[in-house]
Amino acid sequence: MPDSNFAERSEEQVSGAKVIAQALKTQDVEYIFGIVGIPVTEIAIAAQQLGIKYIGMRNEQAVDICAEELGNNVKPAVTLLGDINAVTKQLLEELDKTPWQYPPESKWWKTLREKMKSNEAASKELASKKSLPMNYYTVFYHVQEQLPRDCFVVSEGANTMDIGRTVLQNYLPRHRLDAGTFGTMGVGLGFAIAAAMVAKDRSPGQRIICVEGDSAFGFSGMEVETICRYNLPIILLVVNNNGIYQGFDSDTWKEMLKFQDAASVVPPMCLLPNSHYEQVMTAFGGKGYFVQTPEELQKSLRQSLADTTKPSLINIMIEPQATRKTQDFHWLTRSNM
Repeated sequence: MPDSNFAERSEEQVSGAKVIAQALKTQDVEYIFGIVGIPVTEIAIAAQQLGIKYIGMRNEQAVDICAEELGNNVKPAVTLLGDINAVTKQLLEELDKTPWQYPPESKWWKTLREKMKSNEAASKELASKKSLPMNYYTVFYHVQEQLPRDCFVVSEGANTMDIGRTVLQNYLPRHRLDAGTFGTMGVGLGFAIAAAMVAKDRSPGQRIICVEGDSAFGFSGMEVETICRYNLPIILLVVNNNGIYQGFDSDTWKEMLKFQDAASVVPPMCLLPNSHYEQVMTAFGGKGYFVQTPEELQKSLRQSLADTTKPSLINIMIEPQATRKTQDFHWLTRSNM
């Protein structure tokens, strides 16, 4: 005979999604970012019922910790692999026991200070150029002038990220988010959304400035809809040079197409000239700006910073052949295989 209490016990069973959600809640998880689908949907619903906020993304985001990557770029003297909180705590405990500081008058510090001084002079010279279209350094100089001191700076792209890291300053710890030493593309908007969700709850009014190259923006640009869906006052700056590293202006583009179709003559690194990425933002209800001069950039950024009610995207046209200053080291682009 069937157990009469079977149906009653079945009703009391807890789903796997609820178990996962409860485990996350126990670990003080406050936010979940994910792609909607089985089984994520069920977990997201269960998490929301427990007070965890779920942000549905359009582009998959992931973080990998691989021991194989240690020493991939430069052979290290010592490598550390472990939980970042545990390892950092252990390092700080040891430094408290035996305080140590690299000698400030060493040859290494002297060389570093000289290099910093020359880099600063080269950047200032490039930033001072008045010619149009603008170059990277001119753009970042005018952006840096207006950035709030406590803002989060998210940076993504090739030249955009590399140059931006030297010009756009963050003054507080853990307020710069980018791909680091890896050329990862598509992470910028995900970083910005995560930072905006935390800032919205913990420090309302704190700004998130997401600086994207036009190619980088293409990897996860539809996350603009996610930004507008959750009404996150992120300011997106798309530094647009019509290409990946470099592109062509519209006149050169038209001349190329007179000879053959685009697939036959357009270099693989070129993108469609003067693409209006700001219209992606306006399509979902945010504010969009198309700027070509320092004055337009200053005005649009000032307006965006003043409006904390909705997100904005400033599409900044620069010289298609603009590049960074000459590099002394090429460790990132040289294969170690």
